[in-house]
Amino acid sequence: MNAMTQRALLRVFVFLLSVATLTGTVDAQTDAEYNPKLQNPISAAYLKRHLRKAQPRLVLNRDIEKQLKQQLKVNPVVQNMYKAIQRDATAILSESLLERKQIGRRLLSVSREMLRRVNMLGMVYRIEKDPAVLKRINDEVLAVCRFSDWNPSHYLDVGEMAMAVALALDWTAGALPKATIEEAEHALIEKGIKPSWPAGDKNPSWAYGNNNWNQVCNGGMIAASIAIAERDPGLAVKTLQRALDGLPHALDEYMPDGVYPEGSTYWGYGTGFSVITIAMLESAFGTDFGYGDFPGFLESATFRVLTNAPSDMYYNFADCGDRRDPNGDIVLAWFAKRTGNAIYFERERFLRPIADMRQLSRLAGAGLVWLAQFEEKEGKGIPAAWKGDGSNPVVFFTGGSNDVHRYYFGGKGGRGTVNHGNMDGGSFVFELNGVRWVVDPGNQDYESLERTGFKLWGRNQDSQRWTLLTKNNFGHSTITVNDQFHRVDGMATITDFKDGAIPEATINLTPAFGGLLTSAQRRFVKDGPTSLLIEDQISPSDETEEVTWQLMTTADVVIQHDGALLIQDGKSLRIENLSHPGLRFSVISLDPAPLALDRQIKGLKRIELRIPRWTMQQAVETIRIRLVGD
Repeated sequence: MNAMTQRALLRVFVFLLSVATLTGTVDAQTDAEYNPKLQNPISAAYLKRHLRKAQPRLVLNRDIEKQLKQQLKVNPVVQNMYKAIQRDATAILSESLLERKQIGRRLLSVSREMLRRVNMLGMVYRIEKDPAVLKRINDEVLAVCRFSDWNPSHYLDVGEMAMAVALALDWTAGALPKATIEEAEHALIEKGIKPSWPAGDKNPSWAYGNNNWNQVCNGGMIAASIAIAERDPGLAVKTLQRALDGLPHALDEYMPDGVYPEGSTYWGYGTGFSVITIAMLESAFGTDFGYGDFPGFLESATFRVLTNAPSDMYYNFADCGDRRDPNGDIVLAWFAKRTGNAIYFERERFLRPIADMRQLSRLAGAGLVWLAQFEEKEGKGIPAAWKGDGSNPVVFFTGGSNDVHRYYFGGKGGRGTVNHGNMDGGSFVFELNGVRWVVDPGNQDYESLERTGFKLWGRNQDSQRWTLLTKNNFGHSTITVNDQFHRVDGMATITDFKDGAIPEATINLTPAFGGLLTSAQRRFVKDGPTSLLIEDQISPSDETEEVTWQLMTTADVVIQHDGALLIQDGKSLRIENLSHPGLRFSVISLDPAPLALDRQIKGLKRIELRIPRWTMQQAVETIRIRLVGD
């Protein structure tokens, strides 16, 4: 058991003990171990006694706002980010009001834009009380509240829109015209909360789901419930109760070590809505009901940092984007505020010249508060070797903060049926000297696929999803047997991990192959400052015909007698075939990709080493490949 897992288990115990103390109940030990809950004292009486009466009370309140204004006078990070918010707010003033323009089955882009506008305009209004900004907020609120609906068939759209309107009402703190307030509260009830209660008060699937929808939609409903609590306390109470009961089903996915199974992009999305929800609960009730201390949640900040490669690309497994935003990470800043650990506070990025910053994220207004609340304490650095278990386990090796070679490796287990998952158990990415030598094909646009009628979201073995190169094992640096798909439900687990000067990790890939192999163990070793050893121990079965070792790259490839040479950006990397010198690598061009619907990646190719069954003379066949850089 590694130190991170030990700390996570200790946090589980402390968390459960605090819940038991606060609620006066203790579950059976087995239930408590695996089913941590949030505190949920919500009732009409609790709401009346504990909900802050004065606005603002969502993210901001009187004390928090006072601290923010003080920091604006002295803190260069807060000052610079506020200037960026002012810039974006000024630009919004000249843009057209939002219209209900649905793209495919989603209104999400409109909801997200509304949330961004409220964050920019609302924060500027809180600081400056500019009547022109207030008028624009009024116009924005009326525009979206007069939509026919907020697209409840795709409830993410409602969750983000409800949060936007709730923040607009709260941050203007009664300064909007009474008619606007009345219309906005009515919309929050009729277009926001009530559609979340289908006939018979049944719960929608997202309310107790285990993915980002839970975090986003419950967060939006919490914001809306607080905003209309005085108008309809009964509706607010039952919606808040459901949210606090439902959220742990998504938070369980962070356990035990903080790995977000949907990948780094979705960490930013789901966790972003988690931290703004925590901030709203704390400002409105004086507590987050244990949300921020849920086992594995704080540890996820380390996972996020480790997914950021030296090249500024992500380890882009699952449905993840390729490259991170050059702006500072606002969501990560919340973890810096919470822990006092400066490693999560991207000071240099927050201090970039305003002209160099992209448009800010839609939570940046709230994020300004977290920047102002950050107080550095003695913090721990990021480990150079780290393993995180969970439903999509990952492992990282780096060269540390001062590595001149910029060594970066990320590998994974998992299975296709995880949320936003792929058939990529055993796959990895590898960087050295600023070059991404081994690539993951990453994500591709949902809407363009769905528009054709493509069934993107199936999880069965024969679902269309797996025909895409970005989703199946043929597009990942792993092992394929008999040219067949991995088993979609075959869970690959990390069975061994060692840190230190020569870190290593072993992944059990056996379940990914069903009966095609008797056993498959993949071992990664950082055996030098510029090298990575990949060792596969394969036990064939009666069904085994051929095993293919695969590596995905966009580099130029030169096949050599003992392996291959990769060349990119004036640098090179050798692929050494240590175990099968009698077999040669081959190169399969994937530019263009096999299907018209596939993501087209310039220069993408798959390097293969095909090992026929008849050449396997031992009960256990060992494939040893070494990547070596300059």
